[in-house]
Amino acid sequence: MKKVNILLIAAATILMISCGQQQDQGNQQMVAENPKVTAATVNAEYVAQLQVYPTTIEADIVNNIAPQSAARINKICVEVGDKVEAGQTLALMDDVNLEKARLQLINDSIEFGRIEQLHEIGATSQSDYEAMTLKYDVSRKTYNNLLENTVLKSPISGIVTARNYDEGDMYAMAQPLFVIQKINPVKMLINISESKYSQIKKGMEVDITTDAYGDQVFKGTVDLIYPTINSMTHTFPVEVKFANKDLTLRPGMFARVTVNYGDNFRVVVPDRAVMKQVGSGEQYVYVLNADGTVTYTVIELGRRMGNKYEVISGLDDNATVVLTGQTKLKNGITVDVVK
Repeated sequence: MKKVNILLIAAATILMISCGQQQDQGNQQMVAENPKVTAATVNAEYVAQLQVYPTTIEADIVNNIAPQSAARINKICVEVGDKVEAGQTLALMDDVNLEKARLQLINDSIEFGRIEQLHEIGATSQSDYEAMTLKYDVSRKTYNNLLENTVLKSPISGIVTARNYDEGDMYAMAQPLFVIQKINPVKMLINISESKYSQIKKGMEVDITTDAYGDQVFKGTVDLIYPTINSMTHTFPVEVKFANKDLTLRPGMFARVTVNYGDNFRVVVPDRAVMKQVGSGEQYVYVLNADGTVTYTVIELGRRMGNKYEVISGLDDNATVVLTGQTKLKNGITVDVVK
């Protein structure tokens, strides 16, 4: 019996020693399993304060060409897409009324000449002379007005962007006969926040990009700053112009105008370091401390620049941030940094 007790005591001792060794091994294993991360030091640099405004390209001038009254269209002289010069004939309307006015003008011109000669020698009254002068002046203006509305000419140099009637149609004043647009230059209207009002200056250079031309950048300028702020949106309109000498940009194109408001000295962080909190949407990084622990740090981001972000607030210059391995981290945990 005594022998059996001795054996039981020995077995219990061995078991306790074995459990202690396993616990020590487990503790050693837990100590060795600190999360492994990579890290990098971030620095402040000058960051251009760019703001992008979506807009639509417009013609500098749009003219709707039409006669003053209904008339038959005798001839169409231009087509959609044609380039026209100021003063170029676009269409010829029915000229019956113009011919009547021409004959009346000739008759009044002859009569005025006769009355003028008699007036010079005192053979006619002042009232008759003034009446004839007025009649002749009215005839001349009537003829010129009919001429302008019979021989339709372009008031500007531009491109024909619409033709709404054909030869032989009766112009019925429902819509213009032609639309002429001047597209060199072109203009764009953007709405800017009132906080930027003091930073926008006439003549400022801006960058223009379009879907039609991909990454190609066109240089425009601020041409007009509206003097009032919209009380509902707290924005103000700004008109941007682009010379468009080769007529590359066309009205109706979608465009983006990028305005540079100057440089700010801000910390820049790699995009790999930035995480987003599920639910709240706040953005954060883990900052690596000198003792090997990490701190959960909420940051406010500015613009993205390739694979980096501008940090508006929350992160100090020369801080070290975790780049990879963030999913296993918690605030205050110790990590092992690997290269």
